Amino acid sequence: MRVTIAEVAQRAQVSKATVSRVLNGKPDVDAATAARVRQVIADVGYVPSARAVGLARGRARTVGMLVPSLTWPWTGEVVQGAVDELEAEGYGLLLYTVNRGAESLAQFASHVSAKAFDGLLVIEPPDTLSYIETLHDQGLPVVMIDDRGSRPGFPSVCTTNREGAQAAAQHLVAAGRTGFAVVTGPASFGCVRERLDGFLDALGEVGVHVDPRLVVEGDFGTDRGAVATEKLLSTGLRFDAVFAHNDLSALGVMRALNASGRKVPEDVAVVGFDDIPIAAHAELTTVRQPMREMGEAAARLLLARLEGAAPSREPVVLPTTFVARRSG
Repeated sequence: MRVTIAEVAQRAQVSKATVSRVLNGKPDVDAATAARVRQVIADVGYVPSARAVGLARGRARTVGMLVPSLTWPWTGEVVQGAVDELEAEGYGLLLYTVNRGAESLAQFASHVSAKAFDGLLVIEPPDTLSYIETLHDQGLPVVMIDDRGSRPGFPSVCTTNREGAQAAAQHLVAAGRTGFAVVTGPASFGCVRERLDGFLDALGEVGVHVDPRLVVEGDFGTDRGAVATEKLLSTGLRFDAVFAHNDLSALGVMRALNASGRKVPEDVAVVGFDDIPIAAHAELTTVRQPMREMGEAAARLLLARLEGAAPSREPVVLPTTFVARRSG
């Protein structure tokens, strides 16, 4: 069984407060008493709780992480990257989702008030940016991951959305494709605007114009990707390439194309964005976001803030990588 601080105090014939002061290097314990306490600690193999020591020093040595949902397929990779960095520095992680909307956010706010964590990593849930900015303004160290183009006034980590989309367009042009369609994500997301602009700009550089009727909004989900593709097909306009703004949408695109009798990639090439694990199994050509690396970089930024570094207003931008597979 784990040895407690009370047992150490009893064996050393001192109070628990005295043991705590010795553990935290306080100078108000006489040398003989401190030596006796340290000897008992060594004899019984007492290991102090990192959280208890942290609290004694004014820190919980815990980081909070707020995410929209764990069902997002790349969230796990981001979280794992953050955990790897945090645990290496002796920090724990408290993970919060906003699955229940306002109820979830209220529960999270109670933990903020209780100072359950020292700093916060955020994958921005919908309609929470102003609240998160308020937390930062009130002194809570915050780092945002995948800022979706919102460019908050506190440290953030993002990826090269525009350049990734440009790479997708350049690849499709080089492959001989001439008719282009796009299934976007939600128009309110900054990363969606960046991906669309990058794709259209790259095509414009080689004199290719995309009919606005071939740009259909999705929701980053597989089903909406399929529905968007049905809408594209219903226009009667010719296209032999589809750029979907994430891999789940791209899988829906492929499903709908196959259902319509069109072969991928013989009739229509499909390119996604993210490179989630299922993309390789589906032989999906895509743009890889460095998801684990984004989590790692965000954790490093937050740890630096906790050590007193000044917050940076410029985001850390990690590069995307184009991954060619069979679909495109």
